[in-house]
Amino acid sequence: MSATRFAWPAEVLEEPEGTTVTFPDVPGAITWGATRAEAMERAADALVSVFSALIEDGKPVPSPSDAQGRPAVSIGPLDAAKVALHNAMLEAKMSNVELARRMNTDEKAVRRMRDPLHGGRIEKLVAALRILGKRVETAVLDEVS
Repeated sequence: MSATRFAWPAEVLEEPEGTTVTFPDVPGAITWGATRAEAMERAADALVSVFSALIEDGKPVPSPSDAQGRPAVSIGPLDAAKVALHNAMLEAKMSNVELARRMNTDEKAVRRMRDPLHGGRIEKLVAALRILGKRVETAVLDEVS
């Protein structure tokens, strides 16, 4: 059994005019803030924006590499479940229509389940992932400063 963490290593460039955060594993994910704290607060949103575009284009969301001492930026649990569902569907070559049939719902509902820019309920994502042979577990970690 392998587990996937949803925390991507960040490159942080602090300059007098502000701080830029980029992600080596996620080309196109970039954010900026007047301070390091502000830039890091915006970092998860930058990831989710790129992930949304990848999902819409039917491309896999890249797995995070080892942080190797760099700060890592996590996305929220609902977004992580959506990314996991999307990647699992690609891996299984399962269409929205097929998953909808197995869940006794319509294709539009599955499309919304996969979209990070659309809200949703974790219970439905857990059920969808179970159909794909995945199990969702939760963890609460201490903050690292």
